[in-house]
Amino acid sequence: MATMRRRSSSSSAAGALARAYQRSMKALTQATVRNSRRVVAKATRAAAAQLKPPRGPGDWLTGMAMGPGGARGYHLYRPPGVALGERLPLLVMLHGCGQTGRDFALSTRMNRLAARERFLVLYPEQDRLHNAQGCWNWFDRRSGKADAEAATLMAAIDQACRLYPVDRDRIAIAGLSAGASMAALLATRHPVRFRAIAMHSGVAPGAAKSPATALGAMQGRHVPPMPATAVGKAMGAAAVFAVLPPMLVLHGDADSVVSARNAASTAEVWAHATGATPAPARQVQRGKRLPMRITDYKSKGRTLVTLCEIGGLGHAWSGGTAALPFGEPTGPDASRLIWAFVSRQFGASATAAA
Repeated sequence: MATMRRRSSSSSAAGALARAYQRSMKALTQATVRNSRRVVAKATRAAAAQLKPPRGPGDWLTGMAMGPGGARGYHLYRPPGVALGERLPLLVMLHGCGQTGRDFALSTRMNRLAARERFLVLYPEQDRLHNAQGCWNWFDRRSGKADAEAATLMAAIDQACRLYPVDRDRIAIAGLSAGASMAALLATRHPVRFRAIAMHSGVAPGAAKSPATALGAMQGRHVPPMPATAVGKAMGAAAVFAVLPPMLVLHGDADSVVSARNAASTAEVWAHATGATPAPARQVQRGKRLPMRITDYKSKGRTLVTLCEIGGLGHAWSGGTAALPFGEPTGPDASRLIWAFVSRQFGASATAAA
């Protein structure tokens, strides 16, 4: 009898333990399902927000391009009231790490400027499968990944030219951080395609060839001013004997992510490649915005490189909205500065062609 009672007690304890385990598993499952639903709902809202057009007049069009580096999506802003047969300039905007094309459009407010000045804006978008941080792989030249990605971006530009009213003689490219460095790679690989380039807070061309050297380049190593004999080595064979487009360099002297040493080095490299020499620097400050130190590099009376060093600016789009990361509203309006520079090059090209 005692043995039976012990067995009955053991069975009862085991049953209670099993029921407690089942209750715990049920609660855990319910909590996991609720959490998964919240995660899915959050991801759905984030995806829907990215598809939502930025506010303002004009069209926000979506596309996908294929190339050697795989597929990349893009958005294209088209100002309102484009007439049949009208051809507009195109500005390609390459976002920085951690951004999307829509984020970049909102942060820079470039669409608002494009609506007023009447130009198209192309926002290619990095795929997180190709870079987990959403950075363009500008540095991975040794493996060929950078050139493949650059070719895919060119495929996106070509597609935009076929589908939309682009004036192929008035295309410029600009970028922030990793986007700036990729813009420089595109301009050196395809110099005849662009009338101007603007680099905002980017790494000097040729400063890195692999992920291992990219961090050092960002910190200001590997970027001393280079003599003309080293330009081809720095920027690649495609830049040798090519007529590089004029460049605007924007960089904050308080940038702790990409050293401001890259700005002067970029200007020196580009100036050597284009045969330009520096004019005396000048200080400019508009209202209460951060001051600028501007140096123009000229050849035969034409400005081929402009270096704009912004006092007190960190790693952010100068004049950008504070509502999103990497925007600094107290800085000079980089979007206006870029368009002013780009439009001058469009005019200079048209005069030369005439």
